Amino acid sequence: MEVVKSANNLLFCAKFRCTVSLFQMNTFVRQRSRFDMQFVTSCISTTMVLLLLGMVVFFVQSAGNLSVYVRENISFSALMSDDMREADILKFQKKLEAEPYVKSTAYISKEQALREETEAMGTNPQEFVGHNPFTASVEINLHSDYANADSIAWIEKSVMQMAKVVEIVYPEELIDVVNKNVRKISLVLLTLAALLTIISFSLINNTIRLTIYAKRFLIHTMKLVGADWNFIRKPFLVRNLWVGLISALCADGLLMTGGYWLVRYEPELINVITTHTMLTVILTVLLSGITITLLCAYISINRYLRMKSETLYYA
Repeated sequence: MEVVKSANNLLFCAKFRCTVSLFQMNTFVRQRSRFDMQFVTSCISTTMVLLLLGMVVFFVQSAGNLSVYVRENISFSALMSDDMREADILKFQKKLEAEPYVKSTAYISKEQALREETEAMGTNPQEFVGHNPFTASVEINLHSDYANADSIAWIEKSVMQMAKVVEIVYPEELIDVVNKNVRKISLVLLTLAALLTIISFSLINNTIRLTIYAKRFLIHTMKLVGADWNFIRKPFLVRNLWVGLISALCADGLLMTGGYWLVRYEPELINVITTHTMLTVILTVLLSGITITLLCAYISINRYLRMKSETLYYA
């Protein structure tokens, strides 16, 4: 009986020591991981990577907004017949505004067209020809989805059938050039975004692996005293969650500051650097920072949890 009691006492002491050791190790990992220099270094390096990733997302979004802005500001003119009354032209304008492909319209009378040309040329053409050589017109701006050669072809036929339209005038070559350049720029930016996402994952993964590598013996010791894998993972995952969150917030702050100064320097950029663009950038950086750091930490910690003691020195 005494032998059994002694064995039970020894077993209880061993369990108690293991529990105390696990508690001390877990507390040590949490405290050190939040306040040591490695934490600060990880935050700085992760912030730089997320900043680059955020800049690419920012340029992709801004390029899309710029292409929409340019295409929606390319207008084409519907030249009206001289025998149409102004009231009929205004009815035609309202009918146009109800079409799904029309973003906005503007009526330009013969007199207004004459004034604009006189200001542009510096002389009055009416003095040379004896009458006003210009016709009334309706300037039409399309939604960006319809600002391409194929759509304009059938829109032109549709507009010609609505009223006595003499001619449709639009910069066909300019539209083709804009659409070609938009496609090229979009392809380049999307390719760059994909490559930078891979590079970001790789750099952040290396940073986290080095941090966990420095604590591989502590991980092995916790395994020896009977710690559960989830128990061992938790402080490392929490640490890297904070790294990802703080780094993402720092990167978002820098990107917001840059966007603010760009708009302040050139107010017209508000049409390109929109609120939607900045929200997309902020959320992308935030989610990327948290997701990448947690995923990399999970992969790295599992690697050392599976590793045998004799391979720790050669890892």
